[in-house]
Amino acid sequence: MLEIRVQEMDFSIDAEWSKCRERMGGDGGAIVAFAGLVRDQFEDREVQGLELEHYPGMTESSIQRIGEYAIKQWALLDVLIIHRVGLLNPSDQIVLVMVGSKHRPDAFAACECIMDYLKTEAVFWKKERGLEQSRWVESTQDDRERRSGWEL
Repeated sequence: MLEIRVQEMDFSIDAEWSKCRERMGGDGGAIVAFAGLVRDQFEDREVQGLELEHYPGMTESSIQRIGEYAIKQWALLDVLIIHRVGLLNPSDQIVLVMVGSKHRPDAFAACECIMDYLKTEAVFWKKERGLEQSRWVESTQDDRERRSGWEL
C-alpha cells in the first residue's frame, strides 16, 4: 500500500506507526521511519522558519512516482509519505517517510531512497525565513550526490 499526504497540519508518528502495523498485519517484520524537522540554523545563518509552497496535483504526482519506484525495487508491504506545506517554525515536523516490510534491509533501503528523492525531485518551493532576509532553498550538492546512488 502507498499513501501520500501533502498537508498543512502536523502529524503523529505514534498514530501513523500504529496504522502501519495494522495494515501489515502478521506479514510485517520491520518498520523504518524517518521524520525530518525544521532546523534553526543553516550553515552560518539563523533560520526563523520555512515557508513551503506546492502545486496541488503536480506535487503529489512527483511523490507518487518516487513511492512507486521504491515499491518496485524492494519487497514492501506499506509506504507512507507525509510532507507538510505552509509556514513552519524551527523544530516543527516537516516530513515523515514510513516503510514497512517483511525484512529490515528492504525497509531501511527504501526509506533512505525515498527521502533522497524527496529532497531533490519532489515539486516543492521552500523559502527560508531569516532575521534580516529570506531566501529560496534548493537541493544541495550533497543531496544530489546521495540521490545519484539510486536509479529512478
